[in-house]
Amino acid sequence: MLKLKNYNAAARQFVLILTLFLALSCSNQKAYVSKIEGKQIGVTNTNPETPAIEEFIKPYRENIDKDMNQVLAYAPETLDKSKGEWQTSIGSLQADITLAAANKIFQKRENKSVDICLLNHGGIRSMISKGNVTTRTAFELMPFENELVVVALKGEQIVEMVNYLIAEKKPHPLSGMEIILNKDASAYKSITVQGKPLDLNKTYYVATNDYLYNGGDSMNFFKKGTMTSLDYKLRNVWIDYFKETDTIPVLTNKRIIVE
Repeated sequence: MLKLKNYNAAARQFVLILTLFLALSCSNQKAYVSKIEGKQIGVTNTNPETPAIEEFIKPYRENIDKDMNQVLAYAPETLDKSKGEWQTSIGSLQADITLAAANKIFQKRENKSVDICLLNHGGIRSMISKGNVTTRTAFELMPFENELVVVALKGEQIVEMVNYLIAEKKPHPLSGMEIILNKDASAYKSITVQGKPLDLNKTYYVATNDYLYNGGDSMNFFKKGTMTSLDYKLRNVWIDYFKETDTIPVLTNKRIIVE
């Protein structure tokens, strides 16, 4: 009987030691993810609101809406980028105010004048509707964080720019330059910058945005020049202009002319 008890005790100790050994062995093993599954959950008006979250963000939303809805200027008519073959009223306005803003900063920093402004048609993301113009209008026009830059280009690159515009046949915002095209708009007849004929050997300073300078919209001619950042967002160009303007002008002067 004593031998049986000793055997049972030894057996229990063996089982206990084996269990501890297996547990320690398993704890040292690394876990690996063998499969990940997921599904799309749409956020729609069918999803219930969480009152606690809504209550938390309410004061922030109200403050933002107050700032965004501040009236800055007035538009006597709607300015839309879809109306115009070679230029649009809203594009010409953007190019003019951007050229003026860039020139003001560049003169102070570099003691040089900005000659031309070229932006992209697709960069205007909304319209200026007839009526009150607000801070929200500027954010709708320019929802991106694009920065205003000035690029030094030789006259040869300005010719590349003109040929790009002719090939694109889009009303890209343009200011400071007049281009006369032939009857079928396949080539330029003359180019003037700030009222003077283009000089191929001269360096011109062109205001644009960092997206285009980096090759956006295939405007690769910008990469051939030296860039200076003005630390000024294009959205803020709009906002500052609206703050300084009572009534938004409707520009009709042509920058690209077919003869």
